[in-house]
Amino acid sequence: MSHTFGPMTLYGIRPAALIALVALAVAGSAQAQSGPMSVGIDRSQRISLRSAVSSVIVNNPQIADVTVVDANTLVIQGKGYGQTEILAVDGIGRILFQNQIVVSGGQSGSLRVWRGGQATEMACAATCSPSLRVYENAAAATSAPTP
Repeated sequence: MSHTFGPMTLYGIRPAALIALVALAVAGSAQAQSGPMSVGIDRSQRISLRSAVSSVIVNNPQIADVTVVDANTLVIQGKGYGQTEILAVDGIGRILFQNQIVVSGGQSGSLRVWRGGQATEMACAATCSPSLRVYENAAAATSAPTP
């Protein structure tokens, strides 16, 4: 007994299944993220995109910044402690990347020294040295000192 495929199948795949596979492929063009992305302060993270990026939106540019290296590559830089969201879209508005970015102290040691209302960020390895980040008042700092 021979089996022939009728006009309703393509390579043995029913049209409904074929449409579902195409829909999954199109939906998969957005960068899949399983959870928030961590970036250390003054560190960077490279993101590869499947399509050419047209626009990038950073919800809080004091927390993170994005550099478009080329049409398919972004670099996210941690600027200040906290979290923000980054969204990258292509020329017709499809989402290529969307994720919560959490900027923290990273793996290297850091210390915040408070003198009255002024905080100075210190970068620490074998010794601690002041970084360029100096907060003029407590309201400008992203976290308050603990007593």
